[in-house]
Amino acid sequence: MAKDYVKRSKPKPRPKNQRRPAKGGGRSAPPAKSFPWLPVLLLVMVAGALGYLIYIIKGAADNRPAQAPAVQTQPPPAPVAPPPAPANPIDQKPIEKWTYIEQLENKEIVVKVPEAEKSTRPYLMQCGSFRSAEQAQQLKAKIAFQGLVAQVRHSSGSSWHRVILGPYDSKRLAEQHKHQLIKAKVVSDCAIWFWEG
Repeated sequence: MAKDYVKRSKPKPRPKNQRRPAKGGGRSAPPAKSFPWLPVLLLVMVAGALGYLIYIIKGAADNRPAQAPAVQTQPPPAPVAPPPAPANPIDQKPIEKWTYIEQLENKEIVVKVPEAEKSTRPYLMQCGSFRSAEQAQQLKAKIAFQGLVAQVRHSSGSSWHRVILGPYDSKRLAEQHKHQLIKAKVVSDCAIWFWEG
């Protein structure tokens, strides 16, 4: 059997009056905290100021002169209409300094509008000009599908065929028909002019 050369023994108990060293090294215990004098002093001063303020307010309330209750020795008189109260400028309706409101209500204004001068010359609208008569007739048919009447005119001295609408008494009607044809994508633009002949 092998022999154990290391002595195994129980650790010796330490006496109670000896302290065990701290593990962190030779640190000493933290210093004892002193009494917080400054916060306590401030608290006492605030409490004293608050007490003094309450004392002043209470003393001012006690020094008010006491009002003696009104003693009625005579019976109240019969009810009489109260005198008119003094007028308060806020309650009164402001007095108007201007009279133009009344003048405008009663005044009638006549405006003369000149009538638009009617032109004695009618308007024409050209929506296309083509070298071939077939193309002019096709455009005339497309315009007819929009409910408008067009004419194909052959220009004298040239080989152009013009598609013309009109004559119109007013330029406004010609503009309406022009916008109708552009909206329907029959034409991209039309020219409006006075009819010379």
